[in-house]
Amino acid sequence: MMTRRGLLIFGAGAFAARGARVNYRQYSRCLPDYLATLARDAYERRNAAIQKLTSPDAIHARQRWVRKTFWELAGGMPERTPLNQRTTGAFDRDGYRVEKIVYESRPGFHIPANLYVPATGRPPYPGVLFQMGHSLNGKAAESYQKCCQGLARLGYIVLAFDPMGQGERTYYPRRNGVLTRLDSADTEHTLPGRQLLLAGSTATQVQVWDAVRSLDVLAGHPKVDPARLASTGQSGGATLTMLLAAVDDRLAAAAVSSGNTENFACADFDPPGSTDDAEQNLIGSGMFAFDRWDLLYPLAPKPLLILASAHDFFGTYSPTYLSNGREEFEKLKRVYAALGSDDRIQWDETPLPHGLTYYLRTRIYKWFERWLKGRPDADAAEPLVKPERDEVLWVGASGNTVRDFGSKTPPMLARPTAPGRAGAADIERLLALDEPLGLGVVEVARVPSEHADVIAIEVATAPGVYAPAFLFAPHAPAKDKPVLLLLEPRGRLAQWGEGGLCHQLAAAGIPVCAIDVRGIGDLSPEVGRGNPAYTIPHAAEEEYAWASLILGKPLVGQRVADLLAFVRVFHSMEATRGRRIVVAASGALTVPALFAAALEPRIESTYLSGGLVSFRSILEVEEYQHPTANFLPGVLRVADLAIVAALAGPRRVVLSGTVDAAGVRMDVAAVRAAYGDARNVEVRPESAWDLQTLAAL
Repeated sequence: MMTRRGLLIFGAGAFAARGARVNYRQYSRCLPDYLATLARDAYERRNAAIQKLTSPDAIHARQRWVRKTFWELAGGMPERTPLNQRTTGAFDRDGYRVEKIVYESRPGFHIPANLYVPATGRPPYPGVLFQMGHSLNGKAAESYQKCCQGLARLGYIVLAFDPMGQGERTYYPRRNGVLTRLDSADTEHTLPGRQLLLAGSTATQVQVWDAVRSLDVLAGHPKVDPARLASTGQSGGATLTMLLAAVDDRLAAAAVSSGNTENFACADFDPPGSTDDAEQNLIGSGMFAFDRWDLLYPLAPKPLLILASAHDFFGTYSPTYLSNGREEFEKLKRVYAALGSDDRIQWDETPLPHGLTYYLRTRIYKWFERWLKGRPDADAAEPLVKPERDEVLWVGASGNTVRDFGSKTPPMLARPTAPGRAGAADIERLLALDEPLGLGVVEVARVPSEHADVIAIEVATAPGVYAPAFLFAPHAPAKDKPVLLLLEPRGRLAQWGEGGLCHQLAAAGIPVCAIDVRGIGDLSPEVGRGNPAYTIPHAAEEEYAWASLILGKPLVGQRVADLLAFVRVFHSMEATRGRRIVVAASGALTVPALFAAALEPRIESTYLSGGLVSFRSILEVEEYQHPTANFLPGVLRVADLAIVAALAGPRRVVLSGTVDAAGVRMDVAAVRAAYGDARNVEVRPESAWDLQTLAAL
C-alpha cells in the first residue's frame, strides 16, 4: 500500500529524523528467493507429470514430449547435410588401429575425430561414441585416451571426436596456434554460446548436433553393428551423452559418468543452482517444467548406467547435486520398472574427485560388456593402455581445424534475419515480464541533510522482491525540474555521499532517486551460509543471469520490471504527480533502461551514458565484454537496440559515449548510422555523468 509518509515525501522544508530504529530487510535474499520460487513451481509441476508415468502409453507420450520440447528449447533440429568425411592418416598399436578422420556436422563446420578399430575379433563390432569432458586438448586428454584404448582392446569400435572449443577445434587459440588463450574450455563454449543465444540458437543445439552427426559416422562404418551403438563420456561428455539420449533412438545403451545431472526444478534449490557452460544450461526450460533428467527418459528401457563422484556435491557442482541426482534416479528407475526393465538402470558412486578414474572406466567396460555383448560376468579389469602425445592424434597438420581445413567457427552459425518493426508486445514477450504488482512503496527511514531529506524507501517490484532506493527530496524543489531516476552498476551507494552527485542535484532543486535493481547494490545476492568455498565465485551476476535464463525470466527483464515499478510509484504520488520522469542510466544498466523507456510512456526522456550500441555488435566482436545479464534469447530475430529506441519515440533518448561490444567508445557518426532515422535519438560523443549534464535533462 502507498503509505501516508510516501505521499508527503516532497513537502516543504526539511524533516527531522524520527528517532525510530531503521528496519532494513535482507535485500540480498530477494533475487535468490525469487528464483527459488520459480524453481519450486517447476519442480512441483514436473513431479505432478512424472507421477502419472505408470503405464507404457504414458511413458511413451512423455518420451515424445521430451524430444519435441528439447528441440524447441535448443533452437530447432538442424538439417542433415553431407558429412564429406575423409581420412587424413592412421597408425597401428597393439590390439587396435587408430584412423584420423574429419567430417562436417554442418556445411563447412569441421569435426576432427579418432576412430579406434579393434585388431582382433570379428566384425561387426559394437560401436561406442566417446564424448569428451572439458579438457583443453579434447580427445587427447590422458584419461579419455585410456578409456578409448581400453574399449578398443575389448572389441569395440570407438569414435572419439573433439567438441566445440577443445583440442583441434579451439577457436580462440594461443599465439602458437594450439589450445585456447581463454581461461578454460568452458569459456570456449560459453563465449560463442552467448552469441548464438542472441541469434535464436544455442550452444546446446551445436553440441548435440555434432554428436548426432558423429553417431552417423560411427553407425555408417562397415565394421560396426548399427544395432549395438552406445555413448559414454565423463563430465561435460556425460552431459553430451544425456543430450544425445534425448534426441537419437539409435543408442542401445549409455553410460553417464559424472555428468551435470542436477536439475533446476528440484527440491531445496540453492540459487543460482548448477549453472554451467552454455550447452549445459537449458534456456527457458523452467517455463516448461523440463530439466536435465528429462533428457534420459527417451532412452528407457535401454540400459543406462549413472556414475557419480560423491565429492562433486561440494567440489564441482552445487550442494544439492548428489541429493537431487539420487532423487531423480529413483524417479527414472520407477519408469524402467513400469516398462519391466528395472534391471537395466544402475547408479554407482566413487568417493574420489571429479575425473574419469580407473574405477569409473572399469564400470563403463563392465556395463557395455553386459548389455552390448551379453557378458554379465565379464572381467572389469582395464586392458593395457598407453596414452599418445597430443600431436600423434592430430587429424590436421597443425592441430587446428580453422587453419587446417578452413572450418567455420560457432559465431558464423549465428545468422539472425534482419529484425522487423517490433512492437511493445514483442518486447514484453522477450523480457518475460511479470504482471505488475499493486503500487507499494515503504518509507524505511529519513534523515535531514544540508539541501535535502535523504529518504530510504523500498518498492515492491515482484512477488517477494523489494527494491531499495535513496530518495533525495530537495528542501527547495524546483517546480520545473523532473524526478530523476538514477541507475548505476555500483548501485544506489555510488553517489550517496555528502558533496556527491545526488546531493548536488538535490541542491539544484531536482528530486533524485538512486535505485538498486535485482543483482545490483544491496540487491546483490548473498552467498548462502554453510556452503563450501567454491560457491563464493559461483554466486556472481554471471551465474544468476544464466539461472534466470534457464528459469525463463531473463535478468534484464527482471531489472526492467524493477524500474517500471518505480516509475509507476512516482507517477502516482500526489507530491510528484505532474512532474516529468527522467531516467538516467550508465554502463550495462543502459540496456534495461532503454527497454523500460520503450514500454513506459510516463518516462519522458532517457539518458544513457556509456551504453552498448547494439546487440548485433556482440556478434561482430570476438572477445566481447558485455555481461550475460543483458542477453535475451532470440532478440536479434525481433529487435535490436535501435528499434527499441525508436519505440520510445517521440520521447527523447540521449546516447552519450556509446560503446561497441568490446567496450570501445564509438564516434558519433557510427552511432548515428546504427540508429538510422530515429528522430527521437540524440547522440553525444562523451560519456558524461555529472551535475551539469544530468541537471539539464
